[in-house]
Amino acid sequence: MNSDNDLQIAGDILEVPHLLQTPREHPATVAEFVGLARSIAADRSQWEHLVHYDAASRWYHRLRTGPGYEVWLLSWVPGQGSGLHDHGRSSGVLTVLDGELTERTERGTRALGTGSQRVFAPGYVHEVVNDTLEPAVSLHVYYPGLTEMPMHTACTAAPATYDEVDVVTA
Repeated sequence: MNSDNDLQIAGDILEVPHLLQTPREHPATVAEFVGLARSIAADRSQWEHLVHYDAASRWYHRLRTGPGYEVWLLSWVPGQGSGLHDHGRSSGVLTVLDGELTERTERGTRALGTGSQRVFAPGYVHEVVNDTLEPAVSLHVYYPGLTEMPMHTACTAAPATYDEVDVVTA
């Protein structure tokens, strides 16, 4: 007797490895880049010992690179900010690892606490600032790798070419 359902014939899909998709060695979708950021954030041993706070300027360290992407670790002492900018042709995932940051866009202001994530497309204009009295640490995944970061002024900032996408934190 034939069945229209291969899984019914095969039984438990976990018992039939040839039916499972092999995991990708490198992220390729927005969801996979968000997952990469979450996995790094969850494993403090990958980044905590590297964090350095610099009162003169924002500190940053390239944590990892892969085919078509790079991961940056940034620290922010109180009052430090990025200035209004976009990321050229790169999309990105911003994850707050410790502390709280404020994101400002033409649409308004958003507080980003530990664990918060923001996903953005090329042309998305924003400013990130540590408005608190405590230091903060963030993780940034850019794909393709960051090659430019054009700065904007408040009066000349063009609307983002694409809308940003919120990521709900777990």
